[in-house]
Amino acid sequence: MSTLLIVHHTPSPGMQAMFEKVVEGATTDEIEGVEVVRKPALAATANDVLTADGYLLGTPANLGYISGALKDFFDRVYYPCLDATGGRPFGCYVHGNEGTEGAFRAIRSITTGLGWKQAAEPVDATGQPERETLEACWELGATVAATLMEE
Repeated sequence: MSTLLIVHHTPSPGMQAMFEKVVEGATTDEIEGVEVVRKPALAATANDVLTADGYLLGTPANLGYISGALKDFFDRVYYPCLDATGGRPFGCYVHGNEGTEGAFRAIRSITTGLGWKQAAEPVDATGQPERETLEACWELGATVAATLMEE
C-alpha cells in the first residue's frame, strides 16, 4: 500500500474548507491502495516524509510567503529527506487574502531542491474559496493520490 502524506497549516475557515476538499478527493472511493495520512505542519516529521510515497502541501500565504509552520516543517525535514525522497510526486494548495506568488515560489524552490515532481496543477485561492476553487482542491487530492495507485 502506498502512503500519501498531507502536510498542512490550516488556521482559517478558508484553509479548512480547502483542506477538507483535498482530503475528500484523496480518499474518494475510486482511489484504492493508498493510505492518506494527515499531519499539521508543526507535527509532521522527517520520518513521516521518508515513509510516504507522495505529498500534498497546504499553506496560507503570509506576508507574501509560506506560513511559518510550513517553513518550519521544511527546515526540519529538508536535509534528512534530501537524498531519499527525490522523484516523489507532490501537489500544493495556497490560500491568501492578497498575493500568493511568493508562497508558490518558495514551495517550487524547496521541492525542486528535494527533487520532488509536481503531479498536479497547484490550487491558488485569494479571498473566500469559491465553488470552483473547492472543486479544484478535490481534483488536486484525487490526482496526487491516483499517481500512487499500484497498477
